[in-house]
Amino acid sequence: MDTLKGWERAIEQAEQALAEKLFGSEAGEAEVVRAVLRTCDEQAVVCSSHRTVVPNVYTLELPPPVYAEMGPHLTAVGQELTDRLQHHGERKGYEWAGPLTVRLAAAEHIPNGRYQVRCAPMEHITAAPLSAPDL
Repeated sequence: MDTLKGWERAIEQAEQALAEKLFGSEAGEAEVVRAVLRTCDEQAVVCSSHRTVVPNVYTLELPPPVYAEMGPHLTAVGQELTDRLQHHGERKGYEWAGPLTVRLAAAEHIPNGRYQVRCAPMEHITAAPLSAPDL
C-alpha cells in the first residue's frame, strides 16, 4: 500500500511541476513559453536581408493525464501561447509561413512532468519565388 501511495505522490509532483512550467510564476515567463519562442527562433530561415520566415503551426505535446486535466483551459492556454508567439515574431520581424496556430495535444510518448514543442509550416503552404523589383 505504501508503494502505491509513493507512486501517486510522484505522479502528483510531476503534474505540479508541469503546471508550473506551463503557467510560470510572477518572477518571469513560464518555461513552456520560453520553449515555444526558442523553437520559433531555432527554425527561422533567413531568405534575404529583409525577410526571415518561421513556421506557423506549433504543437505543444503533453502527457495524456495533464492534457485531460487542462480540458476546460486548453483554448485559453493555446490562445495565450499564440499571442506571446505573435508578439515575439513582430519584435523579431519574422514572417509566418501562413496563419499562426498554436495547439495543445496529448501524446502517449511524453512522460509525466515533461512536454515537447513541435513546429512546421502548414502543409498546403508552398514557397513562392521572389520576383525581382522593377527597375
